Amino acid sequence: MDTISTPAFAIIGGGLAGCECALALARAGLPCELYEQKPEVFSPAHVSPLLGELVCSNSFRSNDAQGSGVGLLKQEMRKLGSATMAVAERCSVPAGKALAVDRSLFSQALTRLVEEEPLITLIRRQIPSLDDPALEGKTVIVAAGPLVSENLASSLADAISSEGEKTRLYFYDAIAPIVRADSVDMTIAFRGSRYGNDAPPPYSDDAPFLEKPMETMVDPNAADNGDYLNCPMTRAEYTAFYEALRDAERVPAHDFEKEIHFEGCMPIEALADRGERTLTFGPLKPVGFTDPRTGRRPYALLQLRAENAERTSFNLVGCQTKMTYGAQDRVFRLVPGLAHAEFLRFGSVHRNTYVNAPECLNPDLSLKKRPNVHLAGQITGVEGYVESAACGLWLGILLAARAHGKELPLPPQTTALGALMHHLRAPAKQFTPSNVHFGLMPELEERAKKKARKTEMADRGRVDFDAWLSEAGL
Repeated sequence: MDTISTPAFAIIGGGLAGCECALALARAGLPCELYEQKPEVFSPAHVSPLLGELVCSNSFRSNDAQGSGVGLLKQEMRKLGSATMAVAERCSVPAGKALAVDRSLFSQALTRLVEEEPLITLIRRQIPSLDDPALEGKTVIVAAGPLVSENLASSLADAISSEGEKTRLYFYDAIAPIVRADSVDMTIAFRGSRYGNDAPPPYSDDAPFLEKPMETMVDPNAADNGDYLNCPMTRAEYTAFYEALRDAERVPAHDFEKEIHFEGCMPIEALADRGERTLTFGPLKPVGFTDPRTGRRPYALLQLRAENAERTSFNLVGCQTKMTYGAQDRVFRLVPGLAHAEFLRFGSVHRNTYVNAPECLNPDLSLKKRPNVHLAGQITGVEGYVESAACGLWLGILLAARAHGKELPLPPQTTALGALMHHLRAPAKQFTPSNVHFGLMPELEERAKKKARKTEMADRGRVDFDAWLSEAGL
């Protein structure tokens, strides 16, 4: 494919969506400018100048392409040449059936891919407005993420609002604490994955963009080397933890903000408010485990997932929180095995901004009122690392085809990517962000048994995705 010399695209934001979009354009021979505000300006949740910084969990969630929507989406992204998937698989850490990464290695690798791509000009400065002179005459992609700066968010709100009424939508997202591995009491905690589903060994092929060799990664098949650390609780221990959680001091929202939590990232104390057994059927469910000290299933169980390849730090799975730091220090030490834990990071809470996509976006993710401006990633109303990257990847592929005189058909709703993009077009009384899941797809033509439904929907999605790839010439 011929290379076009003059950058016609300006991408705002060097997160997963922005990097995927830029790399997709570059693969098509199209130069672009990628604007990243770090290290000039950091959001409340970002700490690293690297691109693709993972500020919440280090997990890209399930790899199961038969039983989960996100697993199917990853499979589709790999077929589309996703940089996020390629880098994540090479920076993986053991996480059972999930794909989790060493977040530092991941960001280093993605940054290097972008910096070494000659068709991407990385510019380290903040874009405060859609009317910034640097954007003039270009197709603009706003991939600034849910923590978009106040001034750019205000400019975007002006661009999508009805006359006399400024639109602002947001919800709250929470981050889980991280502890040092050697501070966990292993006379209580034990290694293993639910039902014994440990991950296969990490990818071992050459990965020249990694600063650390893959040999540093832990062999998940070694003795006593399960993917997770597990802290079992008796009923009395769980009750003490639950009551402390309910009584803990919480960081309040600002007076001018209505507190709205995305269901998939509910703070653990907000879940506890729903009832005493909510956590034992949610993030602290004990099914699939046997406490080696008793030979019985615990009443509740907290899992810790590796944060880095060396597995020197672990995050508390499902324990995203808006408790104050002092409260976190007290409450989480009540978990058996964490009494003497060294916290490397406490949990925190931040506001995420997104638009009402069905009202203000066209099917190609451009603003209805400013069609030269497109949105990508979480700011559109997709939720999650994988979904954000997929959104940026799709937009990059779509814009690249258009630049070469070809209009791509939309991926069918029966596919994971198509279902996710359809969510952004479907009229809704109250639009809310969503992960990808089978509920976004149309029902099967023939009724299937409950256990087989997801498998049949995934099989249908794969067939339809391959047919769409052929039709689109991708």
